Amino acid sequence: MSWTEIVIEVARDHAEALSDALIEAGALSVSVEDADEGTEQEQPLFGEPGMEPKQAAWEHSRVVALTDVDADQAAIVAEAAAAIGLAAAPAFTTRKVDDEDWVRLTQSQFEPIHIGKNIWVVPSWHEAPDPSALILELDPGLAFGTGSHPTTKLCMEWLEAHPAPGQSVLDYGCGSGILAMVARKLGATKVAGVDIDPQAIESARDNATRNQVSDIEYFVPEEFAQSAHAEAKFDIVVANILSSPLKLMAPMLSGRVAPGGALILSGVLARQAEEVAAAYAPFIKMGVWAEHEGWVALHGRLGSDSAPAAR
Repeated sequence: MSWTEIVIEVARDHAEALSDALIEAGALSVSVEDADEGTEQEQPLFGEPGMEPKQAAWEHSRVVALTDVDADQAAIVAEAAAAIGLAAAPAFTTRKVDDEDWVRLTQSQFEPIHIGKNIWVVPSWHEAPDPSALILELDPGLAFGTGSHPTTKLCMEWLEAHPAPGQSVLDYGCGSGILAMVARKLGATKVAGVDIDPQAIESARDNATRNQVSDIEYFVPEEFAQSAHAEAKFDIVVANILSSPLKLMAPMLSGRVAPGGALILSGVLARQAEEVAAAYAPFIKMGVWAEHEGWVALHGRLGSDSAPAAR
């Protein structure tokens, strides 16, 4: 089976309405892209929590609608244009989309990831390259954290470089649970993860079971506040989020660190390191531990007068 895509370039003001109208007119699915992608005019549309972009489309948008191969694409475009009050149907092009084994194609894009000295993140459809290594079986999913992002790698490398057998670890903003699992497999005995997204918690629990570390406890913040950990302090607190929420959470995260314990922060761009460290300065002296692809991991110890040296 194959399909036909309709490709229309429109101004920002019409992109969202046209997308909805195309669905109503018979399109199977619709996506909106930056028509200037790959040029100097390309516009990234993303932001940190609380700083999301106000516009839902690009100034020059490309609307791509998927249709059945035997559908009347011209009629679909004309009906959608009329529905949103356009004087004339916009110009469009079409392109054929051949059927493929989409599962196999998707899986081929995710290979095992080697992190640090001895950690491998391995999708379930692959064999572990080194069975003697610390293996995490993890498939791409809804929750952030497959080991591919530089911030996740930095935190995993820090945990590997600072194993804490018998110690307690809090993974705040746990996503897929990958950092909590690394800590547990490296010998931490009391490990908890917290995330505001219930789907992330569900994913983290499933991943922990799959990786034989089901004794990790995962919570949304409300559950965490009512759990046995409500007043607990941890030997290691790691938070891989973004700079804005990290700054806001400085008192709370610092307050979760046990005396002499370590705090590790990532999700921070190198240019943001100083301002994030400044937010934590009243509580813990933080310094850059390592940088990777423009991202940094900050670390510090409660009770230390100076930030630990970078690796």
